[in-house]
Amino acid sequence: MKISWWSRILDFISPRLCVVCGERLAVTERTLCACCTLHLPYTGYQFTPTDNPMCQLLWKVSRVERAAALLHYEPRSELAAVVYQLKYGDRPDIGEDMGALMGRELQRSHFLDGIDVLVPVPLTWWREQQRGYNQSERLAVGISDVTGLPIARKALRRKRFLQTQTHLNRQERQENVSDMFELRNGRQVEGRHVLLIDDICTTGATLTACANVLSAVPGVRVSVCTLGLTKS
Repeated sequence: MKISWWSRILDFISPRLCVVCGERLAVTERTLCACCTLHLPYTGYQFTPTDNPMCQLLWKVSRVERAAALLHYEPRSELAAVVYQLKYGDRPDIGEDMGALMGRELQRSHFLDGIDVLVPVPLTWWREQQRGYNQSERLAVGISDVTGLPIARKALRRKRFLQTQTHLNRQERQENVSDMFELRNGRQVEGRHVLLIDDICTTGATLTACANVLSAVPGVRVSVCTLGLTKS
């Protein structure tokens, strides 16, 4: 990567810090330092995409071919701090960088073999306006930059948002997302193998709701990948 002198000067004047450890980043690093990236809690699920806790969770309630989460997620963990900054800290660059990491790991494991298009889980229009971006779409952009896979940004629409999922149990989450998503443009995914992208999977309720809508499109096959999976 070629770094301009201007970038080096800006980095000297206003050092950028790793979102995990707070240490100064090298000029070739953007959000996480190399050490923190190396020590993230990787799951390895992408190497066993039809035999891991995430696909077993989703198979109970949806027709998903393969599934993986890149990282284990726990509240108040280092990864939780990264996700918080991504969602609430006006840091879309974190999503793109973590998406690029996802893309590299998925390519290395051949998880993406046969995948035709990426579909990020949508936000309601007002939530996206409030936040300034959709964090799942930023992850998809990072994956696309690495893999060249197209993004179907208008395939799904989120119709409503009743309440946050954070403090709900599994049944309450399922009820909260029931009938929440609808097909917006089925032509973007018709006859294709879709990879559904989201930030964190906890009970699988949101992913299941999206997968069920997509599965109704003729010829669609659905697989899933998230940045993190909450430890049960």
